[in-house]
Amino acid sequence: MQPLGIYLPGIKKTESGMKTGIHPKYFKTKITCACGNVIETASTKGETFSVEIWSACHPFFTGKMKLVDMAGRVEKFQKKSATAATVQAETKAREEAKAVAVAAKKAKRKAAPPPPERTS
Repeated sequence: MQPLGIYLPGIKKTESGMKTGIHPKYFKTKITCACGNVIETASTKGETFSVEIWSACHPFFTGKMKLVDMAGRVEKFQKKSATAATVQAETKAREEAKAVAVAAKKAKRKAAPPPPERTS
């Protein structure tokens, strides 16, 4: 009696009925989180992985509010916002200096005597 399923001649099977040569190889894998936790598992991809965050340290799962910094993005944002504030201050100072110069030019024109009329 044949086992249930499709019988394909020429395909080798193990005792459990699985096809041989088509399943990926599994490696013992260590996954390291940015928080320092190490998880040992099996994977078909390789031997070691590093992840930025996982369920044991993610604020959604822990219920604790914490700043999750991935690859220095928080510092990068703070630096960018500080630079933007500096640029805004410089732009405002430039506009104020320009306004003062325009007001001085107008005052100078007002104080100068009118040009003599020409007769031709």
